[in-house]
Parts: sequence; structure tokens; C-alpha cells
Amino acid sequence: MRGKQVVAVASTLALAAAGLGVGAMPAAAAAADQHVIVVGIDGLRFDKIAPANATNLEALIASGYSSTTWLYAAPMSQTLSGPGWATNLTGVWPDKHRVLSNSWGTSSNITQYPDFLSRVEAANPTLSTYAAATWAPIIDGSAGSPLITSAVDTRYVSTGDSDTAADVLGQLGKTAAPNASFVHFDDVDEAGHADGAASSEYLAAVAEIDGYVGKIRQAVAKRPTSEQWSIIVTADHGHTDAGGHGGNTPPERSSFIIKTGPGITKTTPTIKPKNVDIAADVLSTFGIPIPAALDGRPLATASTDPFDSMVGSLGSAVDETAIPAATKGWTHAVPSGWSIDDTGMGTGGVTEWRGWSLTDDDFWTRTDPGQGRETNVRARGVFAVADSDEWSDKTHTGLFNSRLVSAPYTVTAGSTATITFGSHYRKEGNETASVLVSFDDGATWTTASTLAGDSTAAIQTVRVAVPAGKTSMRVAWALTNGDNNWYWAVDAPRVG
Repeated sequence: MRGKQVVAVASTLALAAAGLGVGAMPAAAAAADQHVIVVGIDGLRFDKIAPANATNLEALIASGYSSTTWLYAAPMSQTLSGPGWATNLTGVWPDKHRVLSNSWGTSSNITQYPDFLSRVEAANPTLSTYAAATWAPIIDGSAGSPLITSAVDTRYVSTGDSDTAADVLGQLGKTAAPNASFVHFDDVDEAGHADGAASSEYLAAVAEIDGYVGKIRQAVAKRPTSEQWSIIVTADHGHTDAGGHGGNTPPERSSFIIKTGPGITKTTPTIKPKNVDIAADVLSTFGIPIPAALDGRPLATASTDPFDSMVGSLGSAVDETAIPAATKGWTHAVPSGWSIDDTGMGTGGVTEWRGWSLTDDDFWTRTDPGQGRETNVRARGVFAVADSDEWSDKTHTGLFNSRLVSAPYTVTAGSTATITFGSHYRKEGNETASVLVSFDDGATWTTASTLAGDSTAAIQTVRVAVPAGKTSMRVAWALTNGDNNWYWAVDAPRVG
């Protein structure tokens, strides 16, 4: 099938087979003028773009939205191409799409969580879709269910990156170019495996693919001015300097998102996006409602998480001496109205984790790689952590007993208040993780929920009956009786 064009016109039968329903469509005239091309560069590290003198990628960065991103690691999934491209295409994390290796067979949930091109077809079949890939399993099903379904109008499996580029340019030269496209290039990954990301061969491969990106940019520039074009560039994983990926080191977990298009100016977001955002962003371009099942959100969506307001307060390591000084990522400061109650907290221990702390992915996952911190994928930006495991790595007395207390939330007497938050919890021993509530005066606390076991990369919902006469409620997240007993991370708390 390599080198042959595969054409599949979207039909009701094909969409049904992909598990897709035809939902509300955007205004046809507006959607028809929109065009998005997502360029996937296998194994590209963002920090290797400048050394490769990749002038086209650098131009996209200089004029658009760009950010590094972080991926998962085992036990959720290894940092491999199958999981990486499935995540970028479906907009959900590996615990949902279940593409966990480069040979996923029939065990994946791709039918339940289809790619963004197939979702575009389902929502508005009048839009045209196109995919081309040098790595055949993305399209041809040789490793399991295709990551891009037959609902897509045109799919092309190539014989190499130059062949892929030629087919893409042919599509962009048509009178009616595809509205939504995905293009995959493979040579950077091959160079990484053969020679390592620190090699001149790797940089030469980056420069080669940069040339193809340049030709795509030129073809887009020649399109009619009535068309609105966006270009998104990303990767499925990184590479070690010596070569290879699949593990949990920062070079292997690294990815990025670059986007240019109408209304976009040079932007480096303070709160990093997630790779699952790509699918949501493409759907939003065409006015297609984003399914609740997706883990992503459109790029540049404003944060409503109170913890993210503290991003400027994050500092360098104190006792975590293995973390580079340039990696600023922790603080005991909390948002206005919030507090940390360390009554009963032991003394000594690792400074950064003495009681609840605010941190981010880059800092926290470096503390002790391979202990599941890397799978806290549903947390964004700054999140709260109670880590008795890391705290206990330095001489200390007593136990880990700490509460993170919210600012007051307005509630309605006699109603049910719903507490929602991201939770990444690993339970061990006598350690206990509980959600507490207090009404009005904050003097009396009651337990609303206690986590019975692990709650990793989860969204937790706790419902609380508001007593008569009460109009204000505080929430506390309490980790107690911890002593080298793993951790609890909490993110994006809200009360509805």
C-alpha cells in the first residue's frame, strides 16, 4: 500500500463505522473558507530547531504561537510514535485511546475516540479532509486500527518524506485545497535512532524537513486571499542525545506546538498547552462543538485555575539539588484568600515538599523520575502537590500532615454544591487523602470525601449538601499520616 493513494469519500456508513454521529454544522460559507494543515515531525525536539538553522520553523515561531509541551511516560504509556500520534490526532490521552505501543492490534479505542479529521467529516461532510504519512501505520492499519479512519476524503501512504511532500504540494495546488489536513514526516526520527539527537545527522534531517515546511508555506501563500489558512506543527515525542525514546527523561517526554494563522501574533504562553489541544483547536476553527470526551481545549484558551495565577512566584530548587537552577518550579505561596495549614506537620525534610506546595510538570517530574509523576497529564500549568515521598528524602521528624485551604466559595443554602478538581493520587500505607468542607465561619470542618485508593490522572467530583442558612463554603484538601508514602497532586479546583 506504500506509495499508493487511498481515497475514501465520507458517507453515512463510513462515519457510523468510525463511531461518529453527525452533529451541528458551522455556517457553510464561513467554514468553507477555513483551512488548517497540521504538520507532524516525528521525533523532533524543539531545542534542536535553532541549532539546525531551520529558517522556516523559526519564522513560524517568530510570527506565531509557540510552546514546548510535556508528554506522559510509563505506566500510562511509553513515549513512542503510536501513542504520540494517537494523542495528537484524537485529542485524548493514552488511558482513553489505548494506543500504548507501535503495534496496538485490536486493543485500542480509536473507534471510540476518532481522529480530528474524521470528526470534521462527521460534523460537516461538505468540508474536504486529507492525510499523508510516511509512517504507514497512521493510515494503513498495519499496526492495528488506523489512527486516521476511512471517513477522511483522501489518505496517502508514501514511500518517503520527499514523496509525502510532493503529494501535499499537489493537494495545495488544486483549485479546491483540503480544508483540514494532517501531514507526517519521518526522517528526523530515523536520524535520531541512527545517530542521536546531538548529532550533525539529526540537525541535517531537521533542516531537510524544514525545507518541506518552507515549500508548504510557499504553496499556502499562493492560495486565494479569500481563504483563511492556519499551520500547526508538532511532534509525537523527543529523542535522547545518544538516540532513542520510549522512556521518562525530559528529552524523551518533550514535544511542542507551533501555530500561525489569521489574527495570531508572536505568543509564548505562560501556561503551556497540551498535545491533546491540537484536535480541539482544529475543531474550533471550523465552529465544530468540542465533544466532552476530549481532554484538550483550543489553543490560547484563558486559564480559570487559581493556581495558575502563581506561575510568576515559582522559584529554583533548594534541597532538590539534581534539578537545574534554571528550572524554576515550586513555591509555598498560594493565591489570595487561600492558605496552607501545617498544624501537625513534621519538621525537617525536603524544603520544597514540606507541606502542600505549588509546582509544575517540569519541576515535579524531575524529582524522582519513574514513579508515576509523569502521568499527571490532566494537570495544566501550576498545580498543588502534597508529596510525602519526596519530603521524607531528608532527615525529618514526625509525619506529613498538611491541609490546602481554599478561598471561600459562594453557595446557596439548601442546595448541593459540586466540587470538581484534577486528582493524581497514589496511596500507600496509613497515608490518607481527604476533601473537607467548612461553612461560613471556617471553624468547623467535616469530611466530604476520602479517597479509598489510587486516583491517577483523574477528574474528581464531590457533592456536598449545603445546610440551611449557609452561604459560604471553604474546601480543604488534606494529606495526613504520610511518611515516604507517595503523593497527591490537585489541579483546577472549582465549586459549582
